[in-house]
Amino acid sequence: MTIEIKTRVREEFVDITGDVQRLARAAGVEKGLALVYSPHTTAGITINESFDPDVQRDMIAHLNKMVPPGSSVHHAEGNSDAHIKTSLVGSSCTVPIIGGGLALGRWQGIYFCEFDGPRSRQVLVHIV
Repeated sequence: MTIEIKTRVREEFVDITGDVQRLARAAGVEKGLALVYSPHTTAGITINESFDPDVQRDMIAHLNKMVPPGSSVHHAEGNSDAHIKTSLVGSSCTVPIIGGGLALGRWQGIYFCEFDGPRSRQVLVHIV
């Protein structure tokens, strides 16, 4: 199963929790796992707080302090910072499915993390 995403800016976190939840419910699995994976080298997947959008802004700001945009030295495309941020965040997450839905914590959401947009992207979801 695939989620299509069109990012709007170079760096943003896109909440895909509802999309993954719909796919999990549609699969009809009462107890299992949802694997959420980004097949991109400049975009990751993370689980974090979904209540306060300042958390996502803070995460991007701190990643930019750690790995400033334009800090590429060798990579010809000039987006080494996006590759490094993706490795730091990770390319996937696995969420338990219990009672037919995602077993996320009260404030948790699943985020697609764009570090080299805007682009058209895909997220792969596999329900087990």
